[in-house]
Order: sequence, then structure tokens, then C-alpha cells
Amino acid sequence: MLIGAIDPMEGSLAILPGSGLILLGTYLSHSERRLITYRLWVFLMIAIGVAALFGFSLVGGIGGTSELSMWWGLLVLPYPLAWSAGIWSPDSPRWVLWFGIAVGVWYLAILVMTLKFSAGMDEGSTAVFLLGIIGAMTITGCLYRLRMWHK
Repeated sequence: MLIGAIDPMEGSLAILPGSGLILLGTYLSHSERRLITYRLWVFLMIAIGVAALFGFSLVGGIGGTSELSMWWGLLVLPYPLAWSAGIWSPDSPRWVLWFGIAVGVWYLAILVMTLKFSAGMDEGSTAVFLLGIIGAMTITGCLYRLRMWHK
């Protein structure tokens, strides 16, 4: 899930099976039912978002000259939200949390670079802005879990 997050669109081909493997490992280790349920929801939300991502790609995308408005992009939103929640989930190892912070910083850097080098906000910049929000959310969640490690 961490390697695929470097490029969130093409990386979805690694993130989806990665979240499935994490779910399988959680199930096979006979973890608490709430943790299995949590990771099942993360996997299902990632699957829904990735399916929407590839579905929109097959029909020519959204926004711009496409027949579909940018609002259809909300169907992709469960993917990055669940990815973030999967990184800072309960019982995540410390090294995953640290790498999650690094990926979150990368997402914020993408936002800063886009705002710095683009002429203005357009439909594509909105997606990058949302990616920056996901990065900030991931950093916050990872820092919270790291803080919980010390208690």
C-alpha cells in the first residue's frame, strides 16, 4: 500500500491487492473482530474507488470535454480516504506510520508544485488540491497513532 501510493493513480494496481493482503493477514492472525471489520471496510472502499477510477478511464474520463461532470469524481473519493485510514489504522507498525508521513509530505509537495507552476486553478488542480488534503489527513492520522504508541 505504501509503494503504490507514490503515484496514486497507477499505484492503485498495487494498493488494492496490498490492502487485500493486509485484510487476509489480519483475518488469518485471528485478530480482534473490530480490527478485521475495520480492514474489511478499508479494502471495500479502496475497491469501490479503484473500480470507479478505471471505469471512468474506460469511458473517456470526467470533466473537460467528457460527457461526465467532475461531480462523478466523488465516486473515486473512497479510494484515497480508505488508503489513508488503512495506513494509520489500529495496530499499524511504527515503520508504516513513518512511511505514511513521508507519503503525506509527498502529496503536499505535489500540491505545492502544482500551485507554483500552474497558471491558475482548473479542474485538474481540484483533484491535486484534494490529494493535498489526503496528505495532510494522513500525516495527522499517523502522528496521532505514533503518539498513542508512546502512551
